[in-house]
Amino acid sequence: MKRALIITYYWPPAGGPGVQRWLKFVKYFREFGVEPIVYAPENPNYPLIDENFSSEIPSNIEILKQPISEPYRFAKLLSKKKTKQISSGIISKKEISAMEKLMLYLRGNFFIPDARVGWVKPSVVFLSKYITENDVEVVITTGPPHSLHLIGMQLQKELNIKWIADFRDPWTTIHYHKSLRLNKSSARKHKALEVSVLKSADVITVTSPTTKKEFEMITETPIEVITNGFDISEEIDFQMDSNFSISHIGSLLSERNPEVLWKVLAEICKENSDFKNDLELKFAGAVSEEVKKSLENAELISNCKFLGYVSHSRALQLQHQSQVLLLVEINSTATRAIIPGKLFEYLAAKRPIIALGPKESDIEVIISETKSGIFFSYWNDDELKVEILKLYEQFKSGNLAIASEGIEKYSRREVTKRMASLILNSEFRIQN
Repeated sequence: MKRALIITYYWPPAGGPGVQRWLKFVKYFREFGVEPIVYAPENPNYPLIDENFSSEIPSNIEILKQPISEPYRFAKLLSKKKTKQISSGIISKKEISAMEKLMLYLRGNFFIPDARVGWVKPSVVFLSKYITENDVEVVITTGPPHSLHLIGMQLQKELNIKWIADFRDPWTTIHYHKSLRLNKSSARKHKALEVSVLKSADVITVTSPTTKKEFEMITETPIEVITNGFDISEEIDFQMDSNFSISHIGSLLSERNPEVLWKVLAEICKENSDFKNDLELKFAGAVSEEVKKSLENAELISNCKFLGYVSHSRALQLQHQSQVLLLVEINSTATRAIIPGKLFEYLAAKRPIIALGPKESDIEVIISETKSGIFFSYWNDDELKVEILKLYEQFKSGNLAIASEGIEKYSRREVTKRMASLILNSEFRIQN
């Protein structure tokens, strides 16, 4: 067994997508010759909690924890709701208050690269001692928060240990980075840290081909695309929805508001009363007031069911029982590299997917190659309408199904096998 130290901010009981990538790797690593040691904060400020994830931690895994001091704890005294949003990377483009502007300015300019940067120094001290006294062959850092990569970079420098930097999302090109109200000096510092990490790591792993291309313009460090995936769960107890349900799992915030879809659905409802009666829009996760207002303006609010945040197990059940699954990404070139983790769980549910996002999105490639649905840009309203009517016709005839292909390579066990192979290769040469 090769011992790998995984430095992560998100760990159970954290909820949401951030925790799942490395929880699932840890779950399967031992099958492929890797013994994981997890290092996580003792008292983190998680915006979402899901206690069910704790049951997936393998027995006898060594978990190291150290306290973390986060400014979000103090910011909550001013605005608990806004603090929670900003700590999650949720930044609205609508007119924001003076308090929000101040919080964003402080977040972007005084906490570089992020609000967890204060954890770097004490973590380096603690982990340097641990690694010196224990058998650790490789260090892995996963971000965001990207400050964790600074821990890996310092440990590599001090101890000459192999280091893999894992990027679940991009750094300075992430869609909300420009919303942080950075001054010129801070913007340069963010970029300089990103370049230092990309050039120092022994290997970089990313979740999308577009991120790989962006990073290859900065560094010659080997980069491997290892996507997220889906767990092959035990039998899920569900019964197919009797209505023509279109379900979105996850947050649907102001910038991720598919008004073209609401427009198309409203048109069909006016043209077909049966469709209006059968349609059910289900939302599991946070939905912004702007999105709700758009649905109200389209006269679709009576067809909506807002479920709020649900456990991961409940989310899987909803995915399997829905007639159609909806995936929405922000219409921006900055989001072409974003592949939401729920896409892979959608694949496992084997229900038709309607996806909307920017042109040349990495999402489109996966949906196309797996034949799991159809991807639309925000301007394809006529084609979108045709597709929805086709799906509805199949629903009415009892034949709404898809015959997806090749989704097995996106199972958590298979993607863990690839990550383990990278860790076990002592020379860290990329396997083609």
